[in-house]
Amino acid sequence: MHQDAHEFLNFLLNELVDILEKEAQSAKNDQETSPPSEKAANGPKNGLANGAKKEPLVTWVHKNFQGILTNETRCLRCETVTARDETFFDLSLDIEQNSSITSCLKNFSSTETLNAEDKFFCDKCCSLQEAQKRMKIKKPPHILVIHLKRFKYIEQLGRYKKLSYRVVFPLELKLSDTAENSDIEYSLFAVVVHVGSGPNHGHYVSLVKSHNHWLFFDDENVEMIDESAVQTFFGSSQEYSSNTDHGYILFYESIGSGNRN
Repeated sequence: MHQDAHEFLNFLLNELVDILEKEAQSAKNDQETSPPSEKAANGPKNGLANGAKKEPLVTWVHKNFQGILTNETRCLRCETVTARDETFFDLSLDIEQNSSITSCLKNFSSTETLNAEDKFFCDKCCSLQEAQKRMKIKKPPHILVIHLKRFKYIEQLGRYKKLSYRVVFPLELKLSDTAENSDIEYSLFAVVVHVGSGPNHGHYVSLVKSHNHWLFFDDENVEMIDESAVQTFFGSSQEYSSNTDHGYILFYESIGSGNRN
């Protein structure tokens, strides 16, 4: 079957979480059905007093890939800031021609004004008000997965089109304006590349850094490449180009979190 790499990544991570949660629940059930003597010796298992809600299981998928975004909305009348947190496994970024990951992240966290039909209901004012909205990374993940939105629906064409835009992704990345803790640094260790001129067909290859060497994976073929070859997958500086190999999903690992390189 043909699958979009980003959709498959989301499916894979969520499927892994489901499997790990079922295994943990199965292990817990085994403990609860163990002989009374064993229970008494080991003490109560996960006892929750007063009907307290059980904490969700934190798997290795969460520990590595999950971050927290905070959506801040500031009422322009009373200046009250409403913040809503949400978790994420990857960031999907809009892209522009001849741009960079840094500028894409800056646009992702840029301030948006809510007015006219898009006014915000302020709980303090008890009415619709003009407001400013901004998205920031509250808790950066250990592994930051960035998905470049290269497939866009074009209304004039009535179909999706692949954007071959040149988007520079550096080997070392700082979140700067996007995260509350802007000092965190990331190192690129993998890239999923879409090969093809359109959204309905093509091929995926991968670049992976292992033991300080970059490897190129194309199905069963694996070869070593020079680090400088990574930049050939930034995209095309002109709309019509013979180059159809474009970086699609980027994997960055936070420096200082047990770097595998």
